[in-house]
Amino acid sequence: MTILPTRIVEKPWGRDRLPAPFAAPAGKRIGEIWFEPPETLPELLAKYLFTSEKLSVQVHPDDDQAEAAGYGRSGKEECWFVLAADPGAQLGIGFRHALSAQDMRDAALDGSIEDLLAWHEVAAGDVFSIPAGTVHAIGAGVTVIEVQQNSDITYRLFDYGRPRELHLDAAIPVADGGAFDPSLRSRLDPQESGRVLENRYFTLDQVADGNWPGKLHSGAGPALVLPYRGDAQVDGIAVQSGQCAVARQLADVEVPKGSSVLIARPKRK
Repeated sequence: MTILPTRIVEKPWGRDRLPAPFAAPAGKRIGEIWFEPPETLPELLAKYLFTSEKLSVQVHPDDDQAEAAGYGRSGKEECWFVLAADPGAQLGIGFRHALSAQDMRDAALDGSIEDLLAWHEVAAGDVFSIPAGTVHAIGAGVTVIEVQQNSDITYRLFDYGRPRELHLDAAIPVADGGAFDPSLRSRLDPQESGRVLENRYFTLDQVADGNWPGKLHSGAGPALVLPYRGDAQVDGIAVQSGQCAVARQLADVEVPKGSSVLIARPKRK
């Protein structure tokens, strides 16, 4: 069992005060806390995101597109689990109606792309799957757990006037201009166990109050173990809320009453 080291990432849209058990260094605006992927599970990256402002409108390539662009064969498919949200907080995912590539480029240049996104008011427990190619933006006032392919290829289409580079020539060819697919959204009760989501690259399950769903507990590892309510035991070692551990096999994981834990496992061919 390994408790993963963290990387604290400053962002212009981050916060100088973080929710417990995290703490921002004095004078720093922290937007992300990454858990460094181990050699035994290099495919997945888990992180916490903390927002005080909107993130850029952006898109990520899939494996084929990343390889064609010279980044190696690792695109970025991801998911978001909302841990906390201010009243009225929103996530932008997909579009309100279908856009052509030229319409998307024009909207990115004049800033109207922000209003063309499908903005979803969110609360704790909301889950969104973000396939590669989905244009998206995280709004202000949310705390999110993100699980993703271990890739950091991001193409920005719009950034609210911040002095950062945009990548329209790379973004437009990989961006899906379709309307939002409602199947991308679901909801998770922190006291219920079960499958959170499944995509081409990983599965995400929740174990709550020690109730293991189906045959999950006998599944082979490795797996990321992320307690977000209470703690867990992995191979007899305590893993606290806000930490992330790698279990060699799920039989090594114990989730006590009062705890909720996310379990992420890669799909290996």
